[in-house]
Amino acid sequence: MEKKDPIEEARRYVLNAEEVIKKANYDPEMNRYTDGKYVKMAGNTLWNGCLLALDALFGINKRKGRPDFRKYTEAAAKRDKKLLAFMVDGYNTMHLSMGYDGSNQKKVCDAGFEVAHAIIDRCAFLRPNPVGV
Repeated sequence: MEKKDPIEEARRYVLNAEEVIKKANYDPEMNRYTDGKYVKMAGNTLWNGCLLALDALFGINKRKGRPDFRKYTEAAAKRDKKLLAFMVDGYNTMHLSMGYDGSNQKKVCDAGFEVAHAIIDRCAFLRPNPVGV
């Protein structure tokens, strides 16, 4: 079985989240989504994609179970302050506001997608070129 590049896989998660958020029924008059279920799904999909990219960079979550965000922040603090800032913003926006709270505000969701791209792009920039992937 061919091993997929985790950065490309993370980008695929973002594309999947874009498809999911379309189902949330955007109301332009209210500037918000009407179905929080799909906002939550999109937020969780975005965050999981970011974790794939972070795992590729740091190699933290190689075992089963929940990833500990503190381990990621500690690794980022030692490696790259810009990535750390993106991660904190992403955790608050994608994981908490979108994923848990289901914030229906379009600005919040747009920010989630924006920071997801920033995290994945930064991980791709910082990661050495993988061999055989």
